[in-house]
Amino acid sequence: MTPTLRRALFAITLVATAIQARAADLQVAVAANFSSAAQKIAAQFENDTGHAVKLSFGSTGKFYAQIEAGAPFDVLLAADQATPGKLVAEGKALPATLRTYAIGRLVLWSADPALVDARGEVLRSGQWKHLSIADPKLAPYGQAAKEALAALGLADAVQARVVTGENIGQALQFVQSGNAELGFVALGQVQPPDGSAVPGSMWMVPDKLYAPIRQDAVVLSASKVGPVATEFIEYLAGDKARAVIKNYGYR
Repeated sequence: MTPTLRRALFAITLVATAIQARAADLQVAVAANFSSAAQKIAAQFENDTGHAVKLSFGSTGKFYAQIEAGAPFDVLLAADQATPGKLVAEGKALPATLRTYAIGRLVLWSADPALVDARGEVLRSGQWKHLSIADPKLAPYGQAAKEALAALGLADAVQARVVTGENIGQALQFVQSGNAELGFVALGQVQPPDGSAVPGSMWMVPDKLYAPIRQDAVVLSASKVGPVATEFIEYLAGDKARAVIKNYGYR
């Protein structure tokens, strides 16, 4: 074999290896509430397996519409159980991969450390002008916030002061930016993973005020890297991922 031919074969091998590596890259759609935890878990997964992970963040409802339209995601980490279940029923997700990876917790949060009291009575006060929530039609945490307000008998009283974000990430941004004095967000968004105190002020909304936020993951049927996608789903149940999930305040 001549040196020229040897170099050509080596180049072809490199190209084939690169193509194979790209084929193993995962496209993961992640509910906005889980963004910080997902980034840490994805980094661990990449380090442990060598597979690359690309994360996209948004509302579960919007991801459902994108998947219906053919978006090339491999895995969905939803903020509810209904959406992955619906995709399975439609044949767009693999039933054997469906599992709950976290149970979310709703909190009322403000960047002002003196605004939110330990019982959430601030909601009945005139100390604020705007309350941020995620869109109940698209985001399960928004639906949970709506249920909590109704259970407290405050839905009508606060309606004129509610500002709605497309997803829970945007709802948090409204509070962080000062466009809303307080908002209903996920504990996982404001809970420091090192166990230190949550910045600002917060009321943990009692579980009895809203339906459990069980967050399910599933591999999509159209995935071209099904075994790797399944490996990622299984990784979520491992000790490393579970430690991250717990540290961010999820059950």
